[in-house]
Amino acid sequence: MRVNVKPRRQNAPRPAWKVARSYHQWLRGRPCAADGYGHCEGTMEAAHVDHGGDKGMGTKASDRFAIPLCSGHHRRQHMRGWMTFEAECLGGKSAVAMADAYWTAWPGRIEWEREHG
Repeated sequence: MRVNVKPRRQNAPRPAWKVARSYHQWLRGRPCAADGYGHCEGTMEAAHVDHGGDKGMGTKASDRFAIPLCSGHHRRQHMRGWMTFEAECLGGKSAVAMADAYWTAWPGRIEWEREHG
């Protein structure tokens, strides 16, 4: 059996207007958005809400469409899909509305929007 040892071809980098690394860092300091709907476990992660509006084929949604989830709830979201996850773990709340509320509450938002317009 032959093993391909060539470096993997990298996808094109995400455009700057989709990336907000300091927002991710801030989100990881928030409690899990699904806290109270099952046991939280693991580290906090930024979960991108795919139906937020600007996800394209082969590209991730903008960082502004992310909510904080523990690794256990994030894994469950990937296994169940957003619609089921919203019903089961977010109490029927919209993940898009939650992402918008987190984005609005982020202290660095105004400066980031000024730079990336």
